[in-house]
Amino acid sequence: GEVIDGTIALMENPQMSTREMMRYIPAPDFPTCGILALDGEIESAYETGRGKMHLRARTHIEEGNAGRKKIVITEIPYQVNKAAMLEKILKLSEEKKALFAGIHDIRDESDRTGMRAVIEVKRDADVEKILAALYKYSDLQVSFGANMVAIAGGKPVQMGLKALLTHFIEHRKRVVTRRTQYELEQARARAHILEGLIVAVDNLDEVIALIRASKNPKEAREKLVARFDLSEAQAQAILDMRLQRLTNLEILTLRKEYEEVCKLIDRLEGILKSEKKLLRVIRDELTELKEKYADPRRTELVGKFEAVEIVQEEEAAEEVAVVVTRAGFIKRLPRRVYDKAAPEELDAAVALLTRTDRKLLFFTNRGNLYSLSVQQAPECQKVKDRGLPPSGLFAGWEQEERLVAAFAPESFEGELLFVSANGTVKRAQLADYDARKGKLAAVGLKDGDEIVCVQKLAAPELLLVSQQGMAIHFAAEDIPVQGRTATGVKGMTLAPGDRVIAAVQNEGAGEVLLATERGYAKRDLIVDFDLQARGGKGLRAITFQKNGATGTYLVGARLVMMPYDFVLVQKSGTRTRLNTEMVRIEERAGKGALYAVVVLDDVVESVEVE
Repeated sequence: GEVIDGTIALMENPQMSTREMMRYIPAPDFPTCGILALDGEIESAYETGRGKMHLRARTHIEEGNAGRKKIVITEIPYQVNKAAMLEKILKLSEEKKALFAGIHDIRDESDRTGMRAVIEVKRDADVEKILAALYKYSDLQVSFGANMVAIAGGKPVQMGLKALLTHFIEHRKRVVTRRTQYELEQARARAHILEGLIVAVDNLDEVIALIRASKNPKEAREKLVARFDLSEAQAQAILDMRLQRLTNLEILTLRKEYEEVCKLIDRLEGILKSEKKLLRVIRDELTELKEKYADPRRTELVGKFEAVEIVQEEEAAEEVAVVVTRAGFIKRLPRRVYDKAAPEELDAAVALLTRTDRKLLFFTNRGNLYSLSVQQAPECQKVKDRGLPPSGLFAGWEQEERLVAAFAPESFEGELLFVSANGTVKRAQLADYDARKGKLAAVGLKDGDEIVCVQKLAAPELLLVSQQGMAIHFAAEDIPVQGRTATGVKGMTLAPGDRVIAAVQNEGAGEVLLATERGYAKRDLIVDFDLQARGGKGLRAITFQKNGATGTYLVGARLVMMPYDFVLVQKSGTRTRLNTEMVRIEERAGKGALYAVVVLDDVVESVEVE
């Protein structure tokens, strides 16, 4: 019934969003029941037509004999084979002894009354930890792939929920319209015949005399047509009429049928002339279908599964890479897989080489910190595996929130530097962010401001660079160390419409690499930017031509101490590889030179170091 409710709601409000539609169709319903997490993945799948959703078995814990506890499984995820699942759990108990040493017995107690699989746990074992480990490593919890494809325009097309139902509604419109046209043709044809029969009964004596005076049916038909201005079909119907139709009761029935057919014609014509009436027919038919066949939802929906945190004291930490892709997906790869991958395959915005016994810190433009252990990052075995978006990984992820920095610190010593778009800067102790898994306010933000970068403080001087090509150079010690929720202090005064895009830490030497959206780049000497007090407007770092040929704004700024390779990444994904030595050093206000060909709006979006 949920799909029908959602379809009817979309018919009544075609402008409704995917999120609004989820009030009617919150998630898929699986025949094997189970428990489904209502996380950001479902909305993403409904929006794009492709994604993953997380489905769990239904379990409960019972008291067993001799003080043992039992994990009882009564529902399993869709397309999971019960026997294979139990066999896999048995293998896990043999392979991962540190996690599953507490399992005493595994058996299937299913019968005609329903499914029941039992995992008996030793008396001194922690049943909750074993269940958590089973969710992580066995098929008690699975990711179910959604691939929503429909025939549109004669070919299969992947589409989101709204598009899918919109196509269905349009299909129903065509079907109901064709059916109504056919029914109207049939009704008009019947009305035409009835009109002829009524003429006959109104002139019964004359019709009978005319027929009796005719030599054959053909002559009678022609005489009827000529005398009463009838059609061939009407005349033939009169000739085919049985004598019993001439009784008073049958004549009344004939007239009543004609009235009903006329009403039917009016109704059918109304449906074809009015979109509103056509939709009402579709709605009524869907409602009838729902009343006849709808059954209660089988799969229970929960807000979000609690992330499984498992301490594996007896297992050595693994070397891994945590990658945040340019599309914003987070995944954990084995180090050997990462090392063999080409940069194009990884498509990494951030890549952290770390170990499974460390913690991950993710900072966002909204000033929030999301943390979890490396072990809890979505595990992928192949580079092409997508991982999870932050909305599917972190509870409380806000709409339009995006990652700006990620760390996997070996220790929580040292300081962090926060820089906002409006030129606010802040120093804070890294130890203040050693939080348990979850969401934490990392910095205070004023209305309309957002964080553009978070860095570990590693140099005594700082060069803030703005989108409109200004830069200010000041000492990092001019920024006071503040508490976790403090807003910070003014680092740069900006012109109207300008914003900070980068913070370049330096030791008063080297160069700063600058790039514009039109593919122009240059290097400026750091010494060309005099140290000054924080809070000023700074100096011009690049000059834009008035016609915009060299660009109208900066897309990136990087420190250069020694030559290295970097990439100019365009909107289309085109990557221009360069070495810093290829980019010439210019006077501070120079306009730069062309290094990436930009066609139309395929602008450069970022400067990335490989």
